[in-house]
Amino acid sequence: MTELVEHWIDGALVSGESPRTGPVYNPARGIVQREVRLASTADVDVAVQAAARAFPAWRDASIAKRQQVMFKFREILNARSDELGAILTNEHGKVLSDAAGEIARGLEVVEFACAMPHLTKGDYSENVSTGVDVTTVRQPLGVVGVISPFNFPAMVPMWFFPIAIAAGNTVVLKPSEKDPSAAIWMAKALQEAGLPDGVFNVVHGDKEAVDALLEHPTVRSISFVGSTPIAKYIYSTAAANGKRVQALGGAKNHMLVLPDADLDLAADAAVNAGFGSAGERCMAVSVVLAVDSIADELVAKVAERMATLKTGDGTRGCDMGPLITREHRDKVAGYLDTAAADGASVVVDGRGIEVDGEPDGFWLGPTLIDRVPTESAVYTEEIFGPVLSIVRVDGYEAGLDLINANRYGNGTAIFTNDGGAARRFQREVTVGMVGVNVPIPVPVAYHSFGGWKDSLFGDAKAYGPQGFSFFTQEKAITTRWLDPSHGGIDLGFPQHR
Repeated sequence: MTELVEHWIDGALVSGESPRTGPVYNPARGIVQREVRLASTADVDVAVQAAARAFPAWRDASIAKRQQVMFKFREILNARSDELGAILTNEHGKVLSDAAGEIARGLEVVEFACAMPHLTKGDYSENVSTGVDVTTVRQPLGVVGVISPFNFPAMVPMWFFPIAIAAGNTVVLKPSEKDPSAAIWMAKALQEAGLPDGVFNVVHGDKEAVDALLEHPTVRSISFVGSTPIAKYIYSTAAANGKRVQALGGAKNHMLVLPDADLDLAADAAVNAGFGSAGERCMAVSVVLAVDSIADELVAKVAERMATLKTGDGTRGCDMGPLITREHRDKVAGYLDTAAADGASVVVDGRGIEVDGEPDGFWLGPTLIDRVPTESAVYTEEIFGPVLSIVRVDGYEAGLDLINANRYGNGTAIFTNDGGAARRFQREVTVGMVGVNVPIPVPVAYHSFGGWKDSLFGDAKAYGPQGFSFFTQEKAITTRWLDPSHGGIDLGFPQHR
């Protein structure tokens, strides 16, 4: 009998009323290894109502209690990260080292959430008027929804739910149906850490489940990571239903390499940032802007390094695994024909490579395309796979103009040894996350993650200070206490009070 991935509602595995299921593949083998429940609108309502019932007690739990749960969850995650990593490799396909890196970055946010007593403090102003004081406090929203993508099934949910829970909210998570098991592992770990039933719930599903969360009147906010078209839909639909929204969209991240850069460092960075996790990450470098004078040498160095990469099953010590589905692999591979038709040069073709894995896996090797025209779909569209494009520019200004003209503004990087050029770049570029000789400038957990332009829709970036602001609402309290010693009403209290 095929294994079924169930929902997690009110502290237990639940089948729900919907009979629909979807396939969960092992991408390295190309086979369906289990099925996942696909929730109906009614199933989502059951989860939301469980979260609503749990909210009053969790909201009123002491700061110390909430902090203890977060610390315990952190210890479980740290001690058993290999278990979670194996799940990620099994269902997503990323190699074990990438899975370990994903968990480590999620763990940073859990550790940040452990500091919530400091981050949820309010303010106090004494004597704003005679005998009048003003206090502000930060209180949780209530039930919050999280809709997470397939590419980071552990890390991206951890961008949101540890902060939401630490701040006193209850959560309904809708993970990707392509790799759903990591969410269930984390739900069980939270229960083991002492989190009360109903505070964290998981419903699997497709658009029906997503729409149910977006439209449910009890859900106060939505956090989302995914493609730009879906992010726009999430933002507009949730906002129309009166919710706070943080919707992180797509990317086309550029890396500008100036003539004075260390080309070995730049080549290493381009390969690591372009092909890690098979390029299926919103912070992957997909375009290298190479100044003409060093472009040939840089392309040669990148190609040389790509030749050493081993593609295959993530459990076998490979450098890069498969793509998430056969359909996505075929779509990404199709861009190579587009590149050739548009006059670009395919320097390294990832199709038909020899892999260390089953022949039916969803394979596409690292691919390098040079002289990509900026009118080509290879340049304009988010490919989300192991395809690195080289666009040649005549200097800093031309490179900056291309980045700033792009519809996306998620991440970017400059490689240079010129401090003046780097400083100018970080000030002038219209992108939300910038690296200087750092190819993937993902902020640490105590800063916030998010882009500009079509890469972010909504009220706040993910995690960091903006995360706690997003998951709390400020209440201002103005008070006056009459003092009997100053002619007020005699309340019967001793004068020294």
